[in-house]
Amino acid sequence: MDRRQFFACGFLLSSLGLVGASSRRVSGQENPSPEPEAPGPGTPFDFDQVKKRARDLSNRPFQPRQSDLPEPISNLGYEGYTSIRYRPEQALWYDSDRAFRTQFFHLGHYYSHPVKIYEVAEGEVRPIRFSPEMFNYEDASFGSDTDLGDIGLAGFRLHYFLNFAPDMVSFLGASYFRAVGENLQYGLSARGLAIDTGLSKGEEFPFFRAFWLERPEPGQDHINVYALLDSESITGAYRFEIRPGSTTIMNVESTLYPRQSIELLGVAPATSMYLYGENDAPDTPDFRPEVHDSDGLAMWRGNWEWVWRPLVNPKELALNSFTDTSPRGFGLLQRDREFRHYQDAGVYYNRRPNLWVEPLNDWGEGHVHLVEIPIKEEIHDNIVSFWNPKEPVKPGKELEFSYRLLWGPEAPVPRMGVAHVGATRLGQGGTPGDRPDGKVHKFVIDFRGGDLPILAKDAPVEPVVSATRGKVLHPAVWPMEETDAWRVKFDLEWEGEEPIDLRCFLRLGEEALSETWLYQWNPGQS
Repeated sequence: MDRRQFFACGFLLSSLGLVGASSRRVSGQENPSPEPEAPGPGTPFDFDQVKKRARDLSNRPFQPRQSDLPEPISNLGYEGYTSIRYRPEQALWYDSDRAFRTQFFHLGHYYSHPVKIYEVAEGEVRPIRFSPEMFNYEDASFGSDTDLGDIGLAGFRLHYFLNFAPDMVSFLGASYFRAVGENLQYGLSARGLAIDTGLSKGEEFPFFRAFWLERPEPGQDHINVYALLDSESITGAYRFEIRPGSTTIMNVESTLYPRQSIELLGVAPATSMYLYGENDAPDTPDFRPEVHDSDGLAMWRGNWEWVWRPLVNPKELALNSFTDTSPRGFGLLQRDREFRHYQDAGVYYNRRPNLWVEPLNDWGEGHVHLVEIPIKEEIHDNIVSFWNPKEPVKPGKELEFSYRLLWGPEAPVPRMGVAHVGATRLGQGGTPGDRPDGKVHKFVIDFRGGDLPILAKDAPVEPVVSATRGKVLHPAVWPMEETDAWRVKFDLEWEGEEPIDLRCFLRLGEEALSETWLYQWNPGQS
């Protein structure tokens, strides 16, 4: 499956899971209790009702989703599936003066499990059912007169009045969803929840069983979407307040009900792709200097420290966690916006959105986790970030996480005088013609912005560099005449093959001028 084709169609490859992480098989229970019924006609609807359904569902044995698609649909390949197109005039709220329209995804190919979708209007619930009239089957391998029955729907996408042609948000596959900002370009994905991501026992993929779309009022610039999440280990109720724009904003309320203990709970997970960038080189020749949806993990820690961790495509699975208390935000960003750095006029990696997570309640102690999975091609997602609370997740508890998701090309939060990392480069240690004996590697970091542009060129700026092992040699920093950056350069002398964690920031007197650059270098894989 080629991600390029999926981006062109607005579909989610991410719903297939992670390359290199086996999906845990879920065994069914004998005579499982059915999913709680949806509210009947005339029943008032609110978020408390979704939470009650999730809580009730958590007290029942897990019921795996069933898929019983008719043969014309179950046999669809990629080309056949993408030949089925939604009819725009069939969109929900099409003939109204509302700012939103909703189109729906057909079942088939990788999307074989229907989800229940409802419209909420004036507090009452109406089911949205599949109809062949919603879709154009002219190029499909079967005719529009084929009796498919009520097969259901796979997901939905939201369109906004500023430009009804492209979709701004889509929910499709497991608990995956995506959004765009001003560039109208999809990139990385978010998920409702991640469970045991990167662990050897295999990942569990929660999924949304049902959605409720609250009909917006005329002139309303946001839409509320409610979702019921289910999995072998946990259930959850979600409320998304979605406001599209140059930066699309989602305010998320989630209430979780564990069925069983969970080793690694991932809150507000994001999934992206990093093949190579300026800090490494492709395994095979490629005309493009860089290929990635995101180039780093940014963190704004509870102690107000800004941190930047450039992404890598490791030779082996890499798991890193960063301890924090009451984090102010974190996210996978695409900082490099220069087309010339990518030279890809097909998928435009320079236009991919950032995804920033801003907690809205106190998340307490825990870790920001970063999972990096080796890949050989850009068609696979291999980067995952999420928050893992320190407190063990056990059944019988109710967990609440509120947060804001920001999708767009701009920096998510002003850093108020703090310089940021603009580039990371690696190379052979020493200087040409004077290569040192032993194992020495060079690291070059460019810092930009903040207060750096107004500093005197001879200001006594100090690079503060440290390594978990090995010896840092000849650290130096100077302003670049050719650019607006201040460049740090140092060599690292090391022994052994274990990974080395590096840290660097700029300081003037006792004042930090920059965010903290973190890097994990693995000499055994170089």
